[in-house]
Amino acid sequence: MPVDWDRRFKQLQQSCRNEHLRAYYQQSMVSADTPIEHVPLVALDFETTGLDSARDDIVSIGLVPFSTERIRCSQAEHWIVKPSRPLAEQSVVIHQITHSDILDAPDLTGILDDLLSALAGKVAVVHYRHIEREFLFQALMKRIGEGIQFPVIDTMAIEQDRLRKNRGLVAKLLNQALPSLRLPDCRQRYGLPAYQLHHATIDAMATAELLQAQLAHHYAPEVPIGQLWC
Repeated sequence: MPVDWDRRFKQLQQSCRNEHLRAYYQQSMVSADTPIEHVPLVALDFETTGLDSARDDIVSIGLVPFSTERIRCSQAEHWIVKPSRPLAEQSVVIHQITHSDILDAPDLTGILDDLLSALAGKVAVVHYRHIEREFLFQALMKRIGEGIQFPVIDTMAIEQDRLRKNRGLVAKLLNQALPSLRLPDCRQRYGLPAYQLHHATIDAMATAELLQAQLAHHYAPEVPIGQLWC
C-alpha cells in the first residue's frame, strides 16, 4: 500500500528528537492526490565511498530544484563532505574526488541545515532510490542517532516498469532480461544528450531531465503524485 507521506511527516514531526529533522518535517509534504504538475521537485544525487550504505559513506551531494516544465539551474547545490571512512582507490577512480578534496571538507552535519532546507517541502527525484534514501538514513543514524524518511520518485523504477509492460510475448515467455537501466542508457531512449557521469550535480540534472521526459511520454500532467512516489 502506498505511503501517505503527508500523514507520515506529521507523525515524524511529533516523534523525532533531532531539532534539524523536526524543522524539516514541519515543512510538511504535499498530499498524495496533488497533480504532479503542481508538485515542487528536487533531483538528488550522491557520490559515495562504495555501494554498501551500512558500511560506506557519502562523499558529495548534488541537488537541482525543478518542476515538470522547468529546471532551476541557478538554484543547484553541490557539497563535498568528509566521509566517515577513508576513500577507496576504486571509488576515487569513479567519482574523481580525491583525498585532498576532502581534507578540509565539512562533515555532513556541517551542511545538514542547508541540505534539509533545500529538500524541505519538495519531493526528491532520484535514479535508484536505494542509494540516496538509504545512504542519507544511515549517515544520519551514525552521526545523530536518528535517520530520515522522505518520499522519492525513482526514475529507474519508472523505466523498469515501462520496459516490463512493453515487452513482447516472446520476451515474457523466455524471461529475457530488460534493456539497461543505467541513467545514460535510460536518457538515450528519450533522445536526451550524453553527460559526464559521476558528478553529483550533473547526475542530478540528468535525472531531472529524465523524469521530465518520462512524464511527457507516459503520464498526463494531472497524474497524482501518489502514483509516482514511494
